[in-house]
Amino acid sequence: MELIPIKIQHGEEKAWELVCGLSREDVTRRTKTVFDEEAEAYLLRSFGTDFHVNPCEMLIACPSGRGAIFLGKLKDFFRLSVLWYMANAKDIPPTGRLIRPVDVKGGHRFTTGTHVLPLDVIAEKFGRDREGFIRKGREYGAEVLEGYGDAYLRFYPLPRVPVTMILWLEDEEFPQRVDLFFDSTCEYQLALSDIVWAVAMICCVVMIDG
Repeated sequence: MELIPIKIQHGEEKAWELVCGLSREDVTRRTKTVFDEEAEAYLLRSFGTDFHVNPCEMLIACPSGRGAIFLGKLKDFFRLSVLWYMANAKDIPPTGRLIRPVDVKGGHRFTTGTHVLPLDVIAEKFGRDREGFIRKGREYGAEVLEGYGDAYLRFYPLPRVPVTMILWLEDEEFPQRVDLFFDSTCEYQLALSDIVWAVAMICCVVMIDG
C-alpha cells in the first residue's frame, strides 16, 4: 500500500538531537532498552526483532534481515516513532485499559482523509482466514490472546507501547471487521498524536504488506 509521508514540527533531526543529549541510564530505564557497549548503540526490541539505535550517529540498524520493512518502506514512520519514544517514554507500566487511536488528544484527525487507518484492508484480507491473521501477527512478534473477537493479537512495536489488533470474522449477520487499540498510557510514552498514528500505521502495514 502507498504511504503518505509523515510531517512533524522539527521532525527527525530534533528527535535525534534530543536523544543524543540524554544519559544512557535515563534512556535505558525509561524505554526498557539496554546499551550494547560493543555496538555503541541502544538495543531496542520492536515487533519481535532487535534493532541498534545510535542517536549521536543518527543511525538505526538491524543485525538481521527481519528489519528490512522497517528500515525500508516504513523507515520514516519507524525512525520517528523510535526516536520520539526514546526521548519521551516514561517508566510506568501499562494499565491494561484499551483506547482507540481516535481517543488520544488530537486523535479526531484519524477519522478522515489520509489519516484513516486501513483496518478495512486488513479485514478484507483476513475476514475468512483466522489462522492467516494469527500467522502473520506471529511473524512480527505478536502474542495471541483470548477474550475478544475471533482472533486477538498484541504487538509490541516499542517495549512500553503494546498495540492490540482484534479480528472479527465475516458471518451471516455481520461483515468482517478489525479493531486496533492502544494501552491508555500511549500518550505518555509517545508524546504526540502524530507518533501514535505512525505506530498504528506501522502495525497495519506489516499485516497488509509485511
